[in-house]
Amino acid sequence: MQVNMLEARNQLSRLVQAALAGEDVVIANNGVPVVRLVRVGTSAPMRKPGAWAALPTADPDWDAPATNAAIAAALSGGEMP
Repeated sequence: MQVNMLEARNQLSRLVQAALAGEDVVIANNGVPVVRLVRVGTSAPMRKPGAWAALPTADPDWDAPATNAAIAAALSGGEMP
């Protein structure tokens, strides 16, 4: 829904309720959209601490030159050393 500035000022509570219900509310100035009314706090889900705790740990030589050469050879179609 798009409303002009004067209408938004007169009907702010109705527009807030519409935004809370998930409706896209755009406020325009002389017919030109200038702002969007959105609900606060709906953009990012809550983080769960320790979510990666069960992942396996990397080998100590994960960044060794021999490991990098083997990966490069595998990706280029060559033989692994």
